[in-house]
Amino acid sequence: MVITEVRIKLVEENNERLMAFCSITLDNAFVIRDLKIIEGTRGLFVAMPSRKLTDRCPRCGSKNHLRSRFCNNCGSHLDEGRAPRDHDGRAKLHADIAHPINSMCREIMQQAIVKSFHEEKDRAKLPGYVCRYDDFDGGDFDYDTPATTAASATHETAKPNGYRAHAGHGPGGNSRGTHLRSERATPARLPSDETV
Repeated sequence: MVITEVRIKLVEENNERLMAFCSITLDNAFVIRDLKIIEGTRGLFVAMPSRKLTDRCPRCGSKNHLRSRFCNNCGSHLDEGRAPRDHDGRAKLHADIAHPINSMCREIMQQAIVKSFHEEKDRAKLPGYVCRYDDFDGGDFDYDTPATTAASATHETAKPNGYRAHAGHGPGGNSRGTHLRSERATPARLPSDETV
């Protein structure tokens, strides 16, 4: 695995420990977004992208964050000690979405990210500085190009490099990358779904 690009978005002075957001590209092929660079008691460290853990209300079954004291749907009081605990006894409120499996990989990633963070801070002091981190990470795709292939039937736009950009991403689209499902949409069948 080779880290081929690191993009940093510096966070303005906010008296918090969060210093920057980061995205990394692996082998010019795979991007991991929303890593956080945090000032800890022993210096900078990198927090992996994570999601909030939830559980279901015992009364109505709706999802609630583990810190919620009352159900967001029915208003029932929720047990405040329901979060699972780690080996130190702290409540586990988030789960990593992507993370290194071993300490050597974590160290390689952390060194590359912290080095890029310091370089970005130096660049930010120069006149005409422009942050390269993009909030929707659409890559170098041109979202205004009309679809010219059968891909348009699935709301995708064919690109000269062989990649397709989903029309729901990018300017004017659903920029956070979530896909909205239409009630009338029928799932596309893959050749492997066909019976012989």
